[in-house]
Amino acid sequence: VNPTGTHKDRMAWEVIVTYKQLLLAKKQGRLEKLPSMSIITSGSSANAVQFMLRSYKLPNLKILVDYSLDAKIKKSLEKIGCEIYETDLAKKALSTEEILKLTDNTDGIDITSDDSLEPIGVFYDWMSYDIINQNADYIFIPYGTGNLYENIVNVAVRESKSMFFHDKRFKGDKEQIKKMNFIGATTDNPKSKADKLYSPHLPFIHFDMKWIKLAIRKGYIGEKSNVLAIREKYLNEAIKLAHDQKISAEPSGIASLALMLQIKHKLPKNKKMLIVNTGKTKY
Repeated sequence: VNPTGTHKDRMAWEVIVTYKQLLLAKKQGRLEKLPSMSIITSGSSANAVQFMLRSYKLPNLKILVDYSLDAKIKKSLEKIGCEIYETDLAKKALSTEEILKLTDNTDGIDITSDDSLEPIGVFYDWMSYDIINQNADYIFIPYGTGNLYENIVNVAVRESKSMFFHDKRFKGDKEQIKKMNFIGATTDNPKSKADKLYSPHLPFIHFDMKWIKLAIRKGYIGEKSNVLAIREKYLNEAIKLAHDQKISAEPSGIASLALMLQIKHKLPKNKKMLIVNTGKTKY
């Protein structure tokens, strides 16, 4: 159901909602012109956002990519209207100000993280409720930028600790959240097929494992919640299994299944497992 094939379409829709607010501000005379948006990308997020921007005739997205990004992907992004800027992303973590400067957009908005939109993540809040409402015991989630994992855990903690008031989107079991183990699947291999999960720098991750451990100690989420690196052997198994089952997924999108296969001997057989497949990019 996602127009460009991945969960990044959820993020893209939030960008459109932001532009709606900016258009209202312009109409009321509080804004002279619509700002352009910038983002660091390996392809799928830019593809999703630019698809939406073009659909609503909004300013083209300015994207910052690594010099090594596949030429075919760059050509596809350029074809749909993205303004491409290149740099060595492995050199250092970039701040919002640096991203805007490198994309010739100093007066614009950086959406590499959603900090510019709201202080609490909005990119995947609806998706987070979709996931938590399944009342699973183990939830395996691809971990690239960390935004999706971060959003899901933040929503879970918020609902778990709430005494009386719950978001209207929450249809699950509050007590079950305390038993949910949120397991992020990432890679530390720069040559991994799960190329969208590897990054030498993740400047906008809002928490580290200390935060997760604190949430576990307070009893808000399951004690096995963690972020683990997948091994390529299990990624290959997951890719084959997804293909055999006719599941549409790229290697990065199905990394969650790879991690479940990798640690299957440590998992109880009588618990509900939820695999988050973030999809396959359609350029």
